[in-house]
Amino acid sequence: MPRLREVPRAEVTDELILFFYDHLFAPDRDPAVDHGTATGSPGDWWTVFAQSPDVFRHAVKGFQLYRSADLDPVLRELGQCRAGWARGSQFVFSQHCKQMRALGMPEEKIEAIPHWQTADCYSPLERAVLAYTDGLVLDGGRVADAIFDVLREHLSDREILQLTYITCMYEMHATMSRALRVEFDDRPEPVVEVAAPEGYGDRDIAADLTGG
Repeated sequence: MPRLREVPRAEVTDELILFFYDHLFAPDRDPAVDHGTATGSPGDWWTVFAQSPDVFRHAVKGFQLYRSADLDPVLRELGQCRAGWARGSQFVFSQHCKQMRALGMPEEKIEAIPHWQTADCYSPLERAVLAYTDGLVLDGGRVADAIFDVLREHLSDREILQLTYITCMYEMHATMSRALRVEFDDRPEPVVEVAAPEGYGDRDIAADLTGG
């Protein structure tokens, strides 16, 4: 379950939060108890973010960029999906795989997101968007001129700014989802010590390796 308390319907007074509770779940459901959205996600992102109506409104307003952005939705989703994968958010990655499919992206391209560097199914612009996303997410904004040059060949300054902003916004959502353990990021830490066999004791493995 999430690390923060989910806000039940009975405690919500903010009209925008209630709108999304109704729209994404149903007017007769309490999403803090009766989990599940149309995409198959638990939906606890919404109930956790309801802790702060100001944060909720700010986050939801960011989603409205889709309506006004000039950027091709396919390129937007490439950036969002790769940002989720690169940041290790199963939630962001999974949700935007679905959205790319809804936009008609070939399955080959969706499946190649984790290893786009070796895939030959992307256009030069799509490869540049994926490389740019890695620069934003994995390299903290350090982007080679050659990557930016390809973006500039195909996109306006306005579109590049939108791509940058939306991709970074979803890196934030990926990071927050992992930290708060919401949605598909509610999962155990994968890197843990694997117990030694019974009777191992305090054996010195270094001595085994060095013959000491």
